[in-house]
Amino acid sequence: MDIITLRKALESENYIFDEEFLVTVYVALKLEKPLLIEGAAGVGKTEVAKVLASVFKSELIRLQCYEGLDESKALYEWNYQKQLLSIQLNINNENNASNNSGKKEVEQLFSREFLLERPLIKAINSPEKCVLLIDEIDKTDEEFEAFLLEILSDFQVSIPELGTIKAKNKPIVILTSNNNRPLSDALKRRCAYLYIDYPDVEKEAAIINAKIPGVTAKLSKEAAAAVAFLRGNNKILKKPSIAETLDWVSALMALGKNCLDADGADKTLGFILKNSEDIFEFRKDGGFDGFFDEKHN
Repeated sequence: MDIITLRKALESENYIFDEEFLVTVYVALKLEKPLLIEGAAGVGKTEVAKVLASVFKSELIRLQCYEGLDESKALYEWNYQKQLLSIQLNINNENNASNNSGKKEVEQLFSREFLLERPLIKAINSPEKCVLLIDEIDKTDEEFEAFLLEILSDFQVSIPELGTIKAKNKPIVILTSNNNRPLSDALKRRCAYLYIDYPDVEKEAAIINAKIPGVTAKLSKEAAAAVAFLRGNNKILKKPSIAETLDWVSALMALGKNCLDADGADKTLGFILKNSEDIFEFRKDGGFDGFFDEKHN
């Protein structure tokens, strides 16, 4: 896929992007390098993986990272319950089995039939090219990050009972980070890098227009400006995400609003701020008064 085709494919998905995004994603795909996307929560990092899966008509395999995530949860586990059931079904034949047949039965217990595939091995085993999303890698520890380096370098894994399994098709890999901790230089060297910030008013209005059918240009622009006003308030700890912007606009439209007014904005505040402390502090600080005063001036 050349860069022009990629541009058209992203546009067909109603995905709003700039030239830096397009070039970075294209080169990462061309070089088959993992793409590390950093940015605050809610800026749309995960959406990139979803859009690429749609563009390439590929399965999206997601590894959601969290503190304490280990290899077994990310790679594979043995289905012990199924193994025990298999032993119980064959236990009546034990007295007649030879040592060789007993050994064979043990080997069969550690075959692919009893393997529980977790996201990483599932991506390696995928018969077709897939998109592997390693979401919020910064929530894991350095030990897991080091383990991940081996997977990203060779896209193969060694299972003692089965040997080395190599990727049939090298997946498109997207890693996201909310910058909760610094990532290692070794990981960054293996990846193409993209930073995504909250969109400006013009871009967020374009996203609203692309994602919500029937929205008026006036409402999309005013809502985008109001969200920028909220994000600029230092007392609001959880800044509104793009997804929450879309929820808010949908709520306003459900009330029959074609433009943003003070009454509608205040009554639907719970769609854009999802934290009681933030709502309290915002209203205590005058709510949208400053925004509408500036708008009317």
